Amino acid sequence: MIWSNFKAWQVARALASWGRPTFREKKLMATTFKRTIWLDEKDPTIVHIIDQRKLPHSYETMALKTADDAINAIADMAVRGAPLIGATGAYGVYLGLLEEKEEFRSLAERMKRARPTAVNLAWAVDRIAEAIGDAGSAGAAQRALGEAEAIVEEDVEICRQIGVHGLRLIEEIAARKQGPVNVLTHCNAGSLATIEWGTATSPIYHAHEKGIPIHVWVDETRPRNQGASLTAYELGAHGVPHTVIVDNAGGHLMQHGEVDLVLVGTDRTTRTGDVCNKIGTYLKALAASDCGVPFYVGAPSPSIDWSVRDGLREIPIEERSGEEVSYLEGQGASAVTRVRLTPEASPCVNPAFDVTPARLVTGLITERGICPATEEGLLSLFPENA
Repeated sequence: MIWSNFKAWQVARALASWGRPTFREKKLMATTFKRTIWLDEKDPTIVHIIDQRKLPHSYETMALKTADDAINAIADMAVRGAPLIGATGAYGVYLGLLEEKEEFRSLAERMKRARPTAVNLAWAVDRIAEAIGDAGSAGAAQRALGEAEAIVEEDVEICRQIGVHGLRLIEEIAARKQGPVNVLTHCNAGSLATIEWGTATSPIYHAHEKGIPIHVWVDETRPRNQGASLTAYELGAHGVPHTVIVDNAGGHLMQHGEVDLVLVGTDRTTRTGDVCNKIGTYLKALAASDCGVPFYVGAPSPSIDWSVRDGLREIPIEERSGEEVSYLEGQGASAVTRVRLTPEASPCVNPAFDVTPARLVTGLITERGICPATEEGLLSLFPENA
């Protein structure tokens, strides 16, 4: 997908008229995508996504035409990040209803199983089911499409508000120190993991837009390297100073005062404040606690699972293929190359997520404000879930 000359003209006119570009204008200039998922402008039976498996070495899009296309995109990690997975699942149900090949309950359950840990997927599918209600087959698909588009638009505003509230944390640090505010983040909780803005990156983008000097330590996030490939890609596109580090360097940097704030996302947060996120998040929280570095989580409300109290015992942890550990892809001299890292006879285990206990979380940044990682804290912002 390539931007039209009209889009380029819009950006040029905005820059001439307003001076300093906004976040959205920078995005138009720096990258080739508006959002991470969108309905085809000419054919509403097709949904487009960015194939994130190809980033950062090439930008390619995929066309989803069936429910199975959506399921495979989620399971194979062509789309990543709990909010985007949820939106893809919602559109996937819509595509499945257009096919009229499968009973809705079966379709919904298959969609939910594509990746079981991120609660947004089940939340979005259940929301589609509620929107459909008792609609006949002729009206079900249109209701599903309307709800999927509502989910997308709501995510944009949720992430924007997380940035507005999280900005305050960065402003407070900037006011009391010389030099840039150093933020460490893990995995990708950016605009590529959502629809726009991101969760953990939204405060960073808001601070950058406001002219606050900021620098981001980007964990590579083995084994799929979402930090090194995706977070670094989008931060670079938006002009945010950043440095990629190996996953095990974060604690060392914290010990030496090089990290002012840790900001991560969440795939599922319990009603008591436990945070399930990409594998390795727990270790960052331990290091932050030991070094006195504040550890905050960008937590959109759709990622809060109000039915779960004990994250360690109740959240299912996805186990992915050991080949993601034993093999690595990267840009070779002329093409992207896949190489083996481990001895052929050595088995690998690959849990995709871990759970950070609430006691290690300084606070949760939601679209309604910042609260302690406790049941009382969450209910103070979301009393309807009491």
